[in-house]
Amino acid sequence: MAELSRLEAGSADHTEVLGALDRDAAVVLEGALSAPRIDAILSELAPFIEATRPFDDDFIGRRTTRTGALVARSKTAREAILARPVLAACDDVLGRHATNYQLNLTQIMRLLPGETAQDLHRDRYLWSRALPREIEPQLNAMWALTDFTDENGATRIIPTSQLWDWDRPATQSESIPAVMPRGSVLLYTGSVLHGGGANDSDRPRIGMNITYVLGWLRQEENQYLSCPPEVARQLSPRLKALLGYTVGNNGLGYFSPAQATEGRIDTLPPELAVGEKAPHAAQEPF
Repeated sequence: MAELSRLEAGSADHTEVLGALDRDAAVVLEGALSAPRIDAILSELAPFIEATRPFDDDFIGRRTTRTGALVARSKTAREAILARPVLAACDDVLGRHATNYQLNLTQIMRLLPGETAQDLHRDRYLWSRALPREIEPQLNAMWALTDFTDENGATRIIPTSQLWDWDRPATQSESIPAVMPRGSVLLYTGSVLHGGGANDSDRPRIGMNITYVLGWLRQEENQYLSCPPEVARQLSPRLKALLGYTVGNNGLGYFSPAQATEGRIDTLPPELAVGEKAPHAAQEPF
């Protein structure tokens, strides 16, 4: 059975990360987030996490809470979203098929004691099976805000399963837990089979799931409602662009002003809605 590659976030070359992703569709970067930053994220999000209740759904998890809108709710989470090793991997993987990429989903995933293992799945099916398999639409970053262990429900992965016949059934016994210490991040693609593990411990397992998607696909989490323009105006140009406040692939995402004025073009770049004077460089090919 294949094992997950493990690299040090501070010293790993991006070619090593890309090599592991191309081979296994998953890699663990250790030491990616400091303890003070983890504490800050959990402190900033504590009221929202505690107010979140599990869904009445087997797949999502009957003992799992999912708290979103992290960009608007946590200043420190924004730092993780912009982490250079993660964005470098996005440049490499997603830059193959789009001139830019965007935030797809931001969630704190808290597996409570007694949660059962999630069905193994491929995230890319969110956009149906019609998308050609040679196009990788998504890259995920699962940040360990607590230690991830086999006992407490570490994300389970089947390395190299992106190469399988996609009609082949998968079993839990073929998967391995992405065991990693607090502060690590698991990078994995939308094509690899994975799922949350069973939490047989007496404490919650807390992960921060930040996912990125090709700029020409619809985002799973509506970032314009999760982080509306009045909030986004305060953010860095790079983070605004990741939220989707930029034109993708030369024409996707423009908007029209509320009232057209004679002599002015009636289609404007979305940067103007969040206080930018000109399109950000994120529009340029990676």
